[in-house]
Amino acid sequence: MENKDPAAERMELMRETMWLYRKTDSMMRKYMEHMVGHTGVYPAQHRLLMELNHNPCSSQVELAEKFEVSAAAIAVSLKKLEEGGYIVRQTNTEDNRINQVSITDKGKSVIRQSLHIFQEADRGFLNGLDDSQLQQLRSYLEQMYENVSDMNNRIDREKKTR
Repeated sequence: MENKDPAAERMELMRETMWLYRKTDSMMRKYMEHMVGHTGVYPAQHRLLMELNHNPCSSQVELAEKFEVSAAAIAVSLKKLEEGGYIVRQTNTEDNRINQVSITDKGKSVIRQSLHIFQEADRGFLNGLDDSQLQQLRSYLEQMYENVSDMNNRIDREKKTR
């Protein structure tokens, strides 16, 4: 029987795990795109509508930070939502630089549909996991997120010193 190098075995396990993680994420995105496609709002716009529903006074900068995208990307998404009749933006009378975003009835309808779709997707995605397993999975994902965040922060610091 052949002895394998433990470091090589670990690298193979990590590679297979990350491949499965990316494949699972891709399948979930495909599912969500299919499920929300009939609403006329793209998945990222659903998330933005949901956030605006929970925090209607959010600025573009705050939204960009929350979703970890540029303020310009948020501006484009807001413009598309406005053109589609899902939101209305009004300039603040006291400060012209600030836009107040309101969700229209059409937008609220999409939010109701989306909530149902997301709840069904969560149930299906996590089917068969008990509370202990869910907590363990959450803990693993939090650690992975922290690791990647640290990696990105290190890159950002390196860019600043160049």
